[in-house]
Amino acid sequence: MAGQYFGTDGIRGRANKFPMTAEVAMRVGMAAGLSFQRGNHRHRVVLGKDTRLSGYMIENAMVAGLCAAGMDVFLLGPIPTPAVAMLVRSLRADIGVMISASHNPYYDNGIKLFGPDGYKLSDEIEERIEGMLDKDIELALADSDGLGRAKRVDGVHDRYIEFAKRTLPRSMSLSGLRIVVDCANGASYKVAPEALWELGAEVVAINVEPNGFNINKECGSTHPAGLQKKVHEVRADIGIALDGDADRVVIVDENGAIVDGDQIMALIAESWHQSGRLAGGGVVSTVMSNLGLERFLGDMKLQLHRTKVGDRYVVEHMRAHGLNVGGEQSGHIVLSDFSTTGDGLVSALQVLACIKRQNRPVSELSKKFEPVPQLLKNVRISGGKPLEEAPVKAAIEEGRNRLGKSGRLVIRPSGTEPLIRVMAEGDDPHLVEAVVNDIVGILQETRSAA
Repeated sequence: MAGQYFGTDGIRGRANKFPMTAEVAMRVGMAAGLSFQRGNHRHRVVLGKDTRLSGYMIENAMVAGLCAAGMDVFLLGPIPTPAVAMLVRSLRADIGVMISASHNPYYDNGIKLFGPDGYKLSDEIEERIEGMLDKDIELALADSDGLGRAKRVDGVHDRYIEFAKRTLPRSMSLSGLRIVVDCANGASYKVAPEALWELGAEVVAINVEPNGFNINKECGSTHPAGLQKKVHEVRADIGIALDGDADRVVIVDENGAIVDGDQIMALIAESWHQSGRLAGGGVVSTVMSNLGLERFLGDMKLQLHRTKVGDRYVVEHMRAHGLNVGGEQSGHIVLSDFSTTGDGLVSALQVLACIKRQNRPVSELSKKFEPVPQLLKNVRISGGKPLEEAPVKAAIEEGRNRLGKSGRLVIRPSGTEPLIRVMAEGDDPHLVEAVVNDIVGILQETRSAA
């Protein structure tokens, strides 16, 4: 949806600038709190955050809004997004809130909302909440004797660690594996190394010293070079890179090669298909996933269902059509047998399970298909609607015709940054590069003219 506040993954922007101000956060707390009051019990909210500096400001503003709406708030502190989704259900909360801008730099922040079932909110519910933000919402708030309370909750890290460990067979141990885990100085800096160690692995943890400013800074799933170096340095069997809120994962094999979300989905889907666990006869991903994944699944008589970008839309399609494996090339992997949203740690554990069962190195297991040449370039924009300009439309149409049936072209505005993403793929890498460069050039000319 293209709202004033909500994007593809909640509300996100530069901290202390609209819409990520304390005032907006407080009003979101009010609106969300009012939207999820059902019955006459004491209503409760679980509220987590990642490690960025602005989390303190947004957290306190959200607490004020939620308490004003009559909701009791359980403060979880720094904890992964999937842990918030899990704890909504575990603690029988009416709503879950995660304060995070995911893989973005520290100066951004965001608000993700979960319903009582642990799933991200639908477009319709977000629209309803957004519609309340600019109205006289104060008129509907709780009376003085109906205000909510806020308290810190202990033991939530242990709950999530136990949840993650239970996604593996009780008899499975990770002993004998040397694992480097990069926590991106983010929300998983405590729970991910601890869970892997408790499962028996030798753990080398990096980027586990958050200071409010270093979240995702040249580390984590979007910057895995440091992890690749450390895997070589300590001769690890595998590297695991999480992002700032730990809802996505990228794997590094023992040789330092990157294993992206498409290859992770292929590995898990094949393993689950062979064991009879894969539901729905396929996998759900987005328009950005590589054509090679689609062909690999097709060889097993499985279907790749594509959605628009955003793990929320992947989950919605999975629920509607009864599939239990989905995700994004970026590393959001959703395994609905376990989680209601992307979970980097749980997805990594499934990869580790494959390694233990087959007793083969990651490099042999993870290269399930040869990716079709794919190129993605971003064009920064400052406003307007360049995709509606005639020269841009003509360039896109020409690009589709040049790629034909052996390739794909995806042009879309980013839902989290002021960018237009231009992606093409096809069997001819030179043609792919030419098509992308031509469209990027037209976009840049249009931007300059504006």
